[in-house]
Order: sequence, then C-alpha cells, then structure tokens
Amino acid sequence: MRLNPYRVAAALLWNRLKWDFHPRSWSSRRKLKELRNSHQGKKAVIVCNGPSLLQTDFSLLDGIYTFGLNKINLLFDQTDFRPNCIVSVNPFVIKQNNSFYAETNIPLFLDAKACQVVGLLKIEAPFFLHTSDYPSFASDCSLSVFQGYTVTYVAMQLAFHMGFSDVALIGCDHNFHVQGSPNAVRTAIGEDRSHFHKDYFADGQQWQLPDLHQSEAFYALAGRIFQENGRKLVNATERGKLELLPRQSLSDFVNNEA
Repeated sequence: MRLNPYRVAAALLWNRLKWDFHPRSWSSRRKLKELRNSHQGKKAVIVCNGPSLLQTDFSLLDGIYTFGLNKINLLFDQTDFRPNCIVSVNPFVIKQNNSFYAETNIPLFLDAKACQVVGLLKIEAPFFLHTSDYPSFASDCSLSVFQGYTVTYVAMQLAFHMGFSDVALIGCDHNFHVQGSPNAVRTAIGEDRSHFHKDYFADGQQWQLPDLHQSEAFYALAGRIFQENGRKLVNATERGKLELLPRQSLSDFVNNEA
C-alpha cells in the first residue's frame, strides 16, 4: 500500500479546520491568549504522578502555583493539597477520569480531540488545547501544543506560556514497572505500581506504555528553551531516574537557595 502525501496533508488540514471553526475553539483560544505572561517572573511546580510523589512535603507548595496532571485527584483523599489547575491530554486518561473533570471546580487544560470523543466539550470551564503533530515547543499555546510523548511536556509549554520564570518537576520518577514497546496499548493487570496510587491504572483499564527515550528528547528541548529565555526548569523529584534536567530539592527551589 502506497502512502499518498496529499491525502495525509488534506486529512491534517481538515482536522485542523474542524477544530478552528468549532465555537469552543474560539473561546479557548481567547482565554489562552489572556493567560499569556499572566504569571510573569513567578515560580510554578508541575506535580507529576510517580510513586515518589507520596514523599512530598506538600506544605512547601503553599503560595506556589501548581500544575496537577491527569488523575492527580486520586491524591485528594490523602492530603489537603489541591493544584491550581489540571492538565490532561491522553484519550484513555480523559475517558477514565471524565466524571471528575465534569464536576470539578479546578481549572482544566484538556485535549480538544479526546474531549470531543467523551463529550466534555459541552462543559464551559475547561481550556481546550489543540495538539499538533509537528514536533516543537509552543511558547504560545493559544494555537497548538505538541504532546512530546508525555503530558508533563504539555504542562511545561503551558508554564512557559503563562510566563513562569522558574519551574520545577516533582513526582517525575521517569521509571515504570511495566515493560514493553513504547506507546503500546496495554490492559492493566492487578495494582498499579508505576504511579502514586494503586488504582491509577486499575485492573482492566487501558493505558499506553511510556516512550521514555522520546520524552527525554523533548524534556531536553524544553530545558534549552527555558535557559535560552533566561528562565529555569529543574527536577525536584525525590530520587527517580530523570537526570537530564538540573537537580534541585523542592525546599531549595521554593526558598531561592542554590
């Protein structure tokens, strides 16, 4: 079977135009433009979903803007911590967590295509993101973002878009117990040992295996973009296996210590 590049290009253009002419596209784009540089010069923490997150002293995050990811709400029965917003772009995660997304008052940044499938486009509150297939780092997220093989990369772009000068990752263990081909769809068996909650991907739920090599490439790109613009992106995770970003403890990051 031969691949027709014109047909592929036409399909990409059609999918883009379908979103551009959707009423929710206009409102989301306007709201995203209003957010640009709204937190200029401030700090933010991206709260990832690795098991090390349970070792976090969440009192350190008081007064710090936080991006929660995916199913961060599973943490809510263990702590009073609540993120300032939640970012989710994976279709499996959005479908599995859609009842929480439909009811929460926490601002949401959600992938437009996945939300169209599960019906969340009817909800007024979320910022809907158009995700592009072009590998890049979006300093302005009002048109498109690139997923970079992990929702963490989307949160990095949003943090940059919103003007944060110093951004830290926590709970980014960059290590998964389940092995297999990157991006392969698996059905979970038993308890989840790769995330902070045993029911994150519970028995019988579908999820995609991580692509650690590709995500590392885009973490490195994000780090360069932050550095080239006089900003800082660090890894404040307790242990973990992500070493390509500078390490700094969460306490030192919060308290401006080197």
